[in-house]
Amino acid sequence: MIRIERVKKSYRTDTIQTTALNDVSVHIKSGEFVSIMGPSGCGKSTLMNMIGLLDKPCEGKIYIDAQRIESYNDKSIAPIRNEKIGFIFQSFHLINDLSVLDNVELPLLYRKISAKERRRLALEALDKVSLNARAKHFPNQLSGGQQQRVAIARAIVGNPKILLADEPTGNLDSAMGNEIMTILDDLNKKEKTTIVMVTHDDEKAQLTERIIRLFDGQLVN
Repeated sequence: MIRIERVKKSYRTDTIQTTALNDVSVHIKSGEFVSIMGPSGCGKSTLMNMIGLLDKPCEGKIYIDAQRIESYNDKSIAPIRNEKIGFIFQSFHLINDLSVLDNVELPLLYRKISAKERRRLALEALDKVSLNARAKHFPNQLSGGQQQRVAIARAIVGNPKILLADEPTGNLDSAMGNEIMTILDDLNKKEKTTIVMVTHDDEKAQLTERIIRLFDGQLVN
């Protein structure tokens, strides 16, 4: 499902060049649930951005669902991100002026489907995270755990094959964090969604099938 082949990524300023990833190769099978771990600044977020096509490598190749990414211009990769990849962020990134239902519908606005169908899919996604009863509420009326569940519903509303979760439990207490992990595990096992999760929490990482460890921009065993 995801192939990263000998990817290198550096960031350059006027005075210094920083290597974020150095000759990294990662293969993730369809239906896998893997976590990415390592100390701050090791390249975890950069690798996640590569997988999510939010950044492009200086060298190397990236394949998503067996399709090599040849061009990184918005016109080429926006449909792939919208249809094949769902994103969950540590800080939720919900729009406070929109209802829960409208927040979940947002990714569908870029698809050619009716308002009625968008609403049906959004309610279906909310049902998967047990938040149908909160559809008309606003984000600031919800707890942190509930907001993250809304963010998950938004990420899965378009039925993506890949779900990228960047510290999805980082802002939550242990009980809420466990609840989010249960939802992700259900999505992986029942929906066969491929999930890649960045985390600092070794306990949460142990719940995934495989751990990819990074240190100073390189893979470690």
